[in-house]
Amino acid sequence: MKFRILFLLFIILISCKTKEKTSQTRTTPVKTSKTRSKPLSEDSLNIMIGQMILVGLNDRTALPENDTLRKDLREGKIGSIILFEKNISKTKSAETLKKLISDLQAEAPIPLFVTIDEEGGKVHRLKEKYGFVKMPSAQYLGKLNNPDSTLYYTRNLAKELKELGINLNFAPDVDLGLNKENPVIYKVERSYSDDPKIVTQQALLSIEGHHDYGVKTILKHFPGHGSSSVDTHLGIVDVTNQWKIMELWPYRDIIRSGNCDAVMTAHITNCHLDTACLPATLSKAIVNDILRDLLQFDGVVFSDDMHMNAISKNYGLENAIKLSINAGVDILLFGNNVHLEDRISATQIHAIIKKLVRSGEIKESRIEESFRRIMALKYKTFNQ
Repeated sequence: MKFRILFLLFIILISCKTKEKTSQTRTTPVKTSKTRSKPLSEDSLNIMIGQMILVGLNDRTALPENDTLRKDLREGKIGSIILFEKNISKTKSAETLKKLISDLQAEAPIPLFVTIDEEGGKVHRLKEKYGFVKMPSAQYLGKLNNPDSTLYYTRNLAKELKELGINLNFAPDVDLGLNKENPVIYKVERSYSDDPKIVTQQALLSIEGHHDYGVKTILKHFPGHGSSSVDTHLGIVDVTNQWKIMELWPYRDIIRSGNCDAVMTAHITNCHLDTACLPATLSKAIVNDILRDLLQFDGVVFSDDMHMNAISKNYGLENAIKLSINAGVDILLFGNNVHLEDRISATQIHAIIKKLVRSGEIKESRIEESFRRIMALKYKTFNQ
């Protein structure tokens, strides 16, 4: 597996030299994605797009030989998968889940990000009733504010994730607990604190605990969901009048620390940050101008679930995909926790992105940009 990653990165490095290397070894300019005169080959484009797609497994707890998902994996149309509680067998839970993950990885030409939402507390897929470790809520750990406790619980969790084959966790949640009536953050104990310093300290400890076992983390929900009063699963959430600038501070400080692996966007709307009033996931002003330029984050950006009503019921599938990629999102999440008729396959997502690239609505350079970021994180993940 490591050799596949190294080989692919070698190809990338050959075709996309850094400026430093170029200045030392060449006297003539090297064409980059910005000056490319020829379009990407069909194979290259297919591979790059595939790495931008993250899908749920529906109700699978195993991967049968005739499963259509195997074909999507073999063709490189899936770069990441996400696990939910429904993917955990009620018997022999750890053994069955480990085999499922192993079977998925065996089909993928490039190693997969295997992701899960494991914040602890009520956002806890690997529950004790299945034989997994206890993981208290962020609110509990934030109130304790004890580094030893946070590291103890997080290391236990990360050790378990590593043993199962899960390499990327949608945690820690760095939303500030500002709105005590918030139904999706404060009331379900997902925030460490309303104090950005405590949130940052606790999040850094969580990241450290994960990194001790080679598991990468994803900060969420950028640019801050803690002041909201509505759940984006249900519809558009406008935080224009209650959002506070200090909601950015944990992102700023963790990015500056050099320990930020990835960031997930929120589907919240903030018309002060984006005058077009687009949800953050679709907003170039928020993802590119604030996260990339202002906060200087050049790592992988994940979308929140594109099936949430805030996006799916208001922007249309193709338009939402186009807006999010052009905003600077690198990996699009489709959890498929929706009605059967609303589910979408990786092949369908891949075809939409490819069509948008070929029509010029998404530039090839944007796809290359995301691919480089994704592969850089995969290199770190699989070569520790």
